[in-house]
Amino acid sequence: MLRTAADRAGRAYKQELIDLLDIRQGQTALDVGCGPGTDLAVLAERVGASGSVIGVDRDPAMLAEARRRTEGLPGVELREGDAHDLPVEPGTVDRAKIDRVLMHVAEPAAVLAQLHRATRPGALIGLVEPDWDTLVVDAEDLETSRAFTRYTTAEVVRHATIGRSLARLAEQAGFSVETARVTAPVFREFEDADHTLGLGRNMQQAIEAGHIDRDRGHRWFAGLSQGTFFASFSLVSVVCSR
Repeated sequence: MLRTAADRAGRAYKQELIDLLDIRQGQTALDVGCGPGTDLAVLAERVGASGSVIGVDRDPAMLAEARRRTEGLPGVELREGDAHDLPVEPGTVDRAKIDRVLMHVAEPAAVLAQLHRATRPGALIGLVEPDWDTLVVDAEDLETSRAFTRYTTAEVVRHATIGRSLARLAEQAGFSVETARVTAPVFREFEDADHTLGLGRNMQQAIEAGHIDRDRGHRWFAGLSQGTFFASFSLVSVVCSR
């Protein structure tokens, strides 16, 4: 049974974010880094036939999938572009969201400045990012679990702790923080966690880079699939106003 509790937690934070954004009929909603269009249909339902949804992503393959998923949905427009230079007219967006994208971009502050430029006064903006310092993986070898988290934070993710900085960065960009919340997705299935958190892939990289002893790392990873599994991390959601 894969992706059960983690999937429920994922759906819960997305639903909470959409609710907090208070999207209304006739508004223009922007999804920055929309990927394959996972959230576009929900946004389109909220803005209604009189509203519009703009999905922006820099990956043509992701946009192609998003077009397939949103085919027939009125008011959904997909645009290829970079979050650092949003292809959106200034002051035209009522609601915006960026979900687990800032941790990967070159300059998070520059992306938030673009969101400030694109939104109208009174707009609401939803930001969601993890804090990978909070990644916990249960294992008898606690020190290797800690070493794995340190490697993930230091080497794997560009801005690994940006979740804790969202409120500060939002205010520095000129927004007012309305809400800050934390969700902790829980993984009880090893295969699900390995897929989502890159346990095997990142451990192998850590070993090859000399951060973790080879034999110890292999024993740690092999032991994760034996018996009860548990892993979790913190996901921070911030809603701010323009």
